[in-house]
Amino acid sequence: MLSLNTTLDELKLSGIRRFAAMAKETPGCISLTLGEPDADTSDEIKAEVAADLAAGFTHYPPNNGYDFLRNALSKHMALFGKHYEQHEIIVTCGATEALFVALTSVLNPGDEVIVPTPAFTLYESIITLNRATPVLMDTSDALFQITDEMLESVASQRTKAIVITSPNNPTGCILSEESLAAVARFAKKHDAFVVCDDVYGQLVYEEGYKSFAVEHSQLRDRVIVCDSFSKPYAMTGWRLGWVAADESLLSQMAKVHQYMVSSVPAFVQYAAVRALEESVAPARGVYSERRDVVLRRLDEMGLETVRPAGAFYAFPSIREFGMSSEEFCTRLIKEARVALVPGVFFGAEGFVRLSYCCSMEDIVQGLDRLEGFVSGLRA
Repeated sequence: MLSLNTTLDELKLSGIRRFAAMAKETPGCISLTLGEPDADTSDEIKAEVAADLAAGFTHYPPNNGYDFLRNALSKHMALFGKHYEQHEIIVTCGATEALFVALTSVLNPGDEVIVPTPAFTLYESIITLNRATPVLMDTSDALFQITDEMLESVASQRTKAIVITSPNNPTGCILSEESLAAVARFAKKHDAFVVCDDVYGQLVYEEGYKSFAVEHSQLRDRVIVCDSFSKPYAMTGWRLGWVAADESLLSQMAKVHQYMVSSVPAFVQYAAVRALEESVAPARGVYSERRDVVLRRLDEMGLETVRPAGAFYAFPSIREFGMSSEEFCTRLIKEARVALVPGVFFGAEGFVRLSYCCSMEDIVQGLDRLEGFVSGLRA
């Protein structure tokens, strides 16, 4: 009898996309689901693609990306204190491939990877596909921070890596200096890799942001940094990202990348350089303004929310209503015509994710509807 890869039986299609589709299918529904900037990619970036197509950039590029782009990425990372030479960088098909390359390169069947939750479900899926075991570590009772005790409680002889993302999706929270230090101590003690998903690193609205790769550069031999053009430059559809690591790691990671996708398209790589020249400050200012409106309204509704300091999400608690997050969000769509994402899809039941990377008009109307819904539940 024919059979498929049995690890696929353990995976489900994206719950985030399912609720986004439900919103789209509901007439008049306001969707606050997807983490996709509402702005379009700038005309200046798009113009580079037209120019490169005209210039004949339609042939195979180097597997890891053109030197001019990797050099630009090296300089870009250095601006934020992350020092990687161009030969320590691979241009990838978004952060999704960057994470897949990172985890596939270090995992063997039976290894364990600690994933502090709430977290983006992609990590768990990639780990599973590599026939390793995701070990979910709940941080919700610690205001989404990490402690030594938490880490030790889930450690085992099979622990191979830990995945961290700061600012976080779905909470928007930033890992504190103490949290990063706990991860560093753990990685050194247990000889574990640290995979850093830094895709929201340029979307920070408050002082005090610390990048693990910068704060703990002494662990460079076991740190892998994944990043993307998608969020800061409104380039989600371009599928462009990169992964950076010490040369000793990257030489092996390049094999995974080569046999997975060969390379990213040639004619988008000058456009990527152009993107790195643009300031993210205007977009950051817009998101910060929207965040303040969202937090004020959630507070007025009495929905407890840990203050997000980055990204473009809020993650309010709905525990008081005594229903699952999936039931809450399903009823919210049907009864109030506004869509959020159930927290259970991020490994955190009792919460919902609200994305505010859409128009202020949609945010205000969506919050009005959410307020009416929760008032009805309390009544």
